[in-house]
Amino acid sequence: MGDLAALSGLFMAAFVAATILPAQSEAVLVGLIYVGHYAVWILVAVASVGNVLGSVVNWLLGRGIERFRNRPWFPVKQTALERAQGWYQRYGKWSLLLSWAPIIGDPLTVVAGVMREPFPVFLLLVIIAKVGRYVVLASATLSIM
Repeated sequence: MGDLAALSGLFMAAFVAATILPAQSEAVLVGLIYVGHYAVWILVAVASVGNVLGSVVNWLLGRGIERFRNRPWFPVKQTALERAQGWYQRYGKWSLLLSWAPIIGDPLTVVAGVMREPFPVFLLLVIIAKVGRYVVLASATLSIM
């Protein structure tokens, strides 16, 4: 596999995994670490950039989602959106440190957009969470190799 193809695949896997679409980037990262052809820091950087950009897409979707709330095709029930907003109001921006977590992480980044979390704060907390997750995963992988 060419270097560009491998790194592009990792980027796309990480990007899609951060959106509301079901995907996993961890297996791609671990597989590329096991191949041993790439510097681990480059793999972590590529995965992190892709994953953070996917979360930025979620934040942008959240910023614009409110205007469609009353449409019949709107995919989120009013009560679910209000519950998520209440949860975010209760725990605030610090909940974005869980944006790496499966199941809850992606919706958190959408809700941050809905709640108008300032972009610089959002970006900083998501970077900490996403990079931290990939660093821990890479370290764990290297320790068992």
